[in-house]
Amino acid sequence: MSTLESRIRRKSLLKKVVPVEDTIQYFKNGMNLGWSGFTPAGYPKAIPIALADHVEKNNLQGKLRFNLFIGASVGAETENRWAQLDMIDRRWPYQTGKDIAKGINEGRIRMGDRHLSLFAQDLGYGFYTKDETGKGKIDIAIIEVSAVTEDCGLVLTSSCGVVGEILAIADKIILEVNTGQPSFEGMHDIVMSQDPPHRQPYLISKASDRIGTTYVPCDPDRIIAVVESKHRDKGRAFAEQDDTSEAIAANILDFFAHEVKAGRLPKNLLPLQSGVGSIANAVVGGLAKGPFYNLSVYTEVLQDTMLDLFDSGRLDFASSCSLSLSETPGFPRFFDNMDKYKDKIVLRPLSIANAPEPIRRLGCIAMNTPIEFDIYAHANSTLVGGTRMINGIGGSGDFLRNAYLSIMHTPSARPTKTDPTGITCVVPKAPHIDHTEHDLDVLVTEQGLADLRGLAPKDRAQEIINKCAHPDYKPILQEYFDLAKKTCLAKGIGHEPQLFDRCFKMQMNLAAKGTMKVDNWDI
Repeated sequence: MSTLESRIRRKSLLKKVVPVEDTIQYFKNGMNLGWSGFTPAGYPKAIPIALADHVEKNNLQGKLRFNLFIGASVGAETENRWAQLDMIDRRWPYQTGKDIAKGINEGRIRMGDRHLSLFAQDLGYGFYTKDETGKGKIDIAIIEVSAVTEDCGLVLTSSCGVVGEILAIADKIILEVNTGQPSFEGMHDIVMSQDPPHRQPYLISKASDRIGTTYVPCDPDRIIAVVESKHRDKGRAFAEQDDTSEAIAANILDFFAHEVKAGRLPKNLLPLQSGVGSIANAVVGGLAKGPFYNLSVYTEVLQDTMLDLFDSGRLDFASSCSLSLSETPGFPRFFDNMDKYKDKIVLRPLSIANAPEPIRRLGCIAMNTPIEFDIYAHANSTLVGGTRMINGIGGSGDFLRNAYLSIMHTPSARPTKTDPTGITCVVPKAPHIDHTEHDLDVLVTEQGLADLRGLAPKDRAQEIINKCAHPDYKPILQEYFDLAKKTCLAKGIGHEPQLFDRCFKMQMNLAAKGTMKVDNWDI
């Protein structure tokens, strides 16, 4: 690996290099902190770990707490450990980790959920720190970099996140120069967006277009310290495929083939956006063996199977905000073949990677996994039972609201300890709605695919019950739908029939009896 001196080409910064322990003095209770990073990639590690060690060693749990503003989730050894040590007061806009989710749901951590593209711009506008006094809105920015150019341009690492927006409002900046991995210089495409009314269009008409610089400009006078890091990204655990996810993937690939035959998609499809998890892996894995060539990707995260798609010769180029690879084998595989992949991938800031403008212009095909959806195609991506936060909406809404095709895929049922079938992921009414019926074109489970384009609500409901519901739940849902239609149409209020005294009975039955299989729809 390169030396610290070779990575820092702005030589005046070498005077600011300190041991990581020397940075602890700068952090005070209640500060607003901005980190680089997006998913477990490109996030600072040395300083957050040192701060956690300091809190643990000196019994400062609950006494040294911060407000964290990061592009999305980061590594569990940082934010989740901070949650264990009661070091987080506010956290925006998306997180992962059992302990941080527990803190949120127990009310100890105040989290705000937000579409990621909106979070990026609103952070730059100062919306989340509008009540702060003083010159800056973010007290300290901690940014992981591969290198620093002669003009103090920050060359980021495996993600872009919201670094530009953080630097625009940060009082002080600390850099972590990561020499424990190869430099990512040349892979980024950075544009510093101006505030309205001076904002310019993002002139991206294909995934491989570049419109900015390979570094983030930075004011060297605000850099108070530089530390060397050799920590590698922990990465996102690889999601194994199973029979259910492969069946869902097969349904989607059949649909693509049908759309190509019908002339609604070109032979190389359109730029693909894929979320995270086993289903997304299965879809990409299926494409790596499928009949489609010269594919492109315009997304926010690249998982391990995207490397398979490159290696298959079917993927020409990928645009992303982050390399969301696994710690093993993902990142080692990427670094070992970096010369092969480097010129086929561009990493963009969240404000561009998830911006509605290029998503709509490119005609992206968006594919994401919800917790559940209801018979009218409203989807819940965030809150189990309508109240328990998992991670957040992430960027799914950015893509689904603006895509050429908006697809959501989920198992028809998820296993539980109390029901051999599990809980149904198709319900009469979603207890929380992140994506409305207006945003979704296609719903998919292992049972089948419901193409909802051009269907009125009641037709949509019947298609979802017929194609997506688990066989054990299909007659129960059909009985509810028939009863709702009969009751509401008789009253002349039947455009989208719902019975509010019954629509959540399946969830209530689960809480009381451990199953969503209601005996009847009586009240």
